[in-house]
Amino acid sequence: MSLRADAAQCGGVVVEFESDDIREARARKARSTSGSALIYLRGPKFLIYVSGALSMWGDRMWHFAISVFLIELYGRNLLLTAIFGLVVAGSVLLLGALIGDWVDRNPRNKVAHASLLVQNISVTVCSIVLMLVFLYKQWIESIWDGWLTVVCYTVVIVLADVANLASTALTIAIQRDWIVVITGYNRGHLAGMNATMRRIDQVTNILAPLAVGQVMTLASNVIGCGFILGWNLVSLIVEFIFLSRVYRIVPALSVKPPVPEDGQASLERPAERTEGLVERRGSQVEQSEVVTSAPGLSDDDMSLNLKEITNLPLCFGRFRWLLSTCKDGWRAYYRQDVFLAGMGLAFLYTTVLGFDCITTGYAYTQGISGSLLSLLMGVSAITGLMGTVMFTKLRKAYGLVNTGIISSCLHLCCLLLCVCSVFAPGSPMDLRLLMPFLDANANSTLVEAGGMVEGQRQKHTYPMRGGINQPLLPDRSSIHWTNNTVLFENMPSGMEPDSYISIILLFLGVITARIGLWSFDLTVTQLLQENICESERGVVNGVQSSMNYLMDLLHFIMVISAPQPQHFGILVIISVLFITTGHTMYFLYARKAKRKPAGRLDT
Repeated sequence: MSLRADAAQCGGVVVEFESDDIREARARKARSTSGSALIYLRGPKFLIYVSGALSMWGDRMWHFAISVFLIELYGRNLLLTAIFGLVVAGSVLLLGALIGDWVDRNPRNKVAHASLLVQNISVTVCSIVLMLVFLYKQWIESIWDGWLTVVCYTVVIVLADVANLASTALTIAIQRDWIVVITGYNRGHLAGMNATMRRIDQVTNILAPLAVGQVMTLASNVIGCGFILGWNLVSLIVEFIFLSRVYRIVPALSVKPPVPEDGQASLERPAERTEGLVERRGSQVEQSEVVTSAPGLSDDDMSLNLKEITNLPLCFGRFRWLLSTCKDGWRAYYRQDVFLAGMGLAFLYTTVLGFDCITTGYAYTQGISGSLLSLLMGVSAITGLMGTVMFTKLRKAYGLVNTGIISSCLHLCCLLLCVCSVFAPGSPMDLRLLMPFLDANANSTLVEAGGMVEGQRQKHTYPMRGGINQPLLPDRSSIHWTNNTVLFENMPSGMEPDSYISIILLFLGVITARIGLWSFDLTVTQLLQENICESERGVVNGVQSSMNYLMDLLHFIMVISAPQPQHFGILVIISVLFITTGHTMYFLYARKAKRKPAGRLDT
């Protein structure tokens, strides 16, 4: 009789015992699960994620804090912040190709470690200088008739710029090169890592400034500087250890291929690139070859020419080499198959339709409170994360190129809401402010009609006074709306529009457009990773960073030219035109790419 039958007869409770085989299988499964989790935690992907999160968190805290510090130091004036923004953008614009070339020419571990050390040490020293300035500001201002203060401001801006250049080099090295090698040139894994890194960036973009902002608010600016200093020191040690371990456990990172011939720009496995590759030569070697191969030259003539080249002033030779490197970098960028896609992404930077200091400052003039703006920023972060999820789904279903097309269409459709906001009720746009040549005296009837329209328009057109007259200048950090809250805290009451339809349409378009925007950004990023040969990734991505900053500068020039809230509608229309141009460039690239056979990458 069975155990169950005996128990039924006795009125007992059935207790079924597991066999030894089932128990052992369950134990093996638990051990394998814990073992897999341990392997993942020790693997290169997780180490890159943690290192990237620490680096992004520190960058976001620093970019937010330095702008606030500069405003506080200069009497709540935007001058130092504007100078800092222009210096940062100009330096990357001029040195982007050189930074990328340096990344290509040196071993991966040396590039990562040097960039990490320079970035964190620059931020640490800059934080110490800022702490001293905040503590002894009155005493410093009394020395050298105030020139010591100017020296301190200069040192702070220079150190912050050096930190930004080092951060650019580290981003190019890790996010544009290391990730490709770590994923084993597998498109699916590469898309997953790109999306994960972007999600980390989106989260840190919101939380990091909030964290350091709370420290600065509850304590003081000096404590805030100390917090950033301590974070950078700890982050430096952890990132250095993690990147060193990744370099050791991924042997492919220690191998850098030679430079391919022109026209060869597909991402293939290193073993598949053994044919047709040539070594990169230094400038002096190239010059000597040219002299040697020149016809009709005797040995004495050649030695004389070589001596003349050698005897050039060192600074002049170095400067000429720098110019030659920049020129070669831009040429390499231009000849890439993905040139149009990269240019399309750069054009998206010429826009006021983002959560930067300009758009949020405009929203504040339209009666939107700081707390509501922070809530909208949180929602925009969520939609940005949705864009990264959509990218991975679309890429797997339709391919990378088609994902870019779908993302572009979605981005443009959402931005139509922003265009509608320009003409919606509550919009302060006044075209006559930009067209003074339209003389109302040309027709007496138009004069009377203009007076009537002006009387109606007064309901939602605001006087140009106080902070509204000030141009909203850099930085591009999406958390910098707090700077504008400080600048406009004394704005007179009664500035709210009669209708909020315009501002609602504007932010509805901006928030929803981030889904397509980030999906498109990830698409172009992976296209650059896949289609640029490994030995040119640094210089091409350096030029791409320069292009991004160049188009970013254009959008600030637009705002300086039309700084009033009444001009913002024109800026919206111009921004949409630039974005449309960028997506059109991508459409042209996609049309060209679909006519070519697919590369030899794993999927």
